[in-house]
Amino acid sequence: MNKNLSAIVFGIAIVLASIILGNAFINRNKTAGTISVTGLGEANFTSDLIVWEARFSQVNMDLKQAYADLQRDKEIISEYLKSKGLNDSVFVFNAVVTEKNFKQNYTNDGKYIGQEFTDYTLTQTVQINSKDVENVEKISREVTDLLNKGIQLYSMAPRYYYSKLEDLKIEMVSQATENAHLRAKSISENSGAKLGDLSIAQMGIFQITGQNSNEDYSWGGVYNTASKEKTASITMKLTYHVK
Repeated sequence: MNKNLSAIVFGIAIVLASIILGNAFINRNKTAGTISVTGLGEANFTSDLIVWEARFSQVNMDLKQAYADLQRDKEIISEYLKSKGLNDSVFVFNAVVTEKNFKQNYTNDGKYIGQEFTDYTLTQTVQINSKDVENVEKISREVTDLLNKGIQLYSMAPRYYYSKLEDLKIEMVSQATENAHLRAKSISENSGAKLGDLSIAQMGIFQITGQNSNEDYSWGGVYNTASKEKTASITMKLTYHVK
């Protein structure tokens, strides 16, 4: 009796072991499925900060006189900007750049015989950083008024920025993540699978382009400063387990 019972127990043990080993072999060769999707977050916005620069200069053989003339121009420009409603806290005059000018002398037969000092050129730049975007835009277009005061002011193209860019970026990351999740869910359902846990999340390059422009996206990221109206975009690549 004991021998028969032992034989039965041993037989059951062999069957169970075979089942367990069989399942282990099957599970070992069963690869977990994943799905990767890319979501897009995009937003249009209007710049709320403008940076505008303009330079002016004086030329004179007498360095002291050139500096005095430049200082006079600086005071006139400063008063002009304040008369246009700008507080003097939003504009700054950079350091004066001094350059010696020389004339290259040649003989009648074209032989170089040296150079001769002609005069000094003193140049200074004024930079405006303001949230009064429309007013500064208008000023940048109307600086020719200073020509009537004898000042040659060379206006540079304004640059536009957005002071709440970090907040906007967070909103866009959330939007891109949600967009990617919806895509992954749709793909998995249409393929008869079940979406599992998130495995990997990778943020793509943040891009800012001018609205209605033909700017191309770049692998390193585009950061437009020439347009007041801009479009920001970012991508999120998500990888999910699927069952």
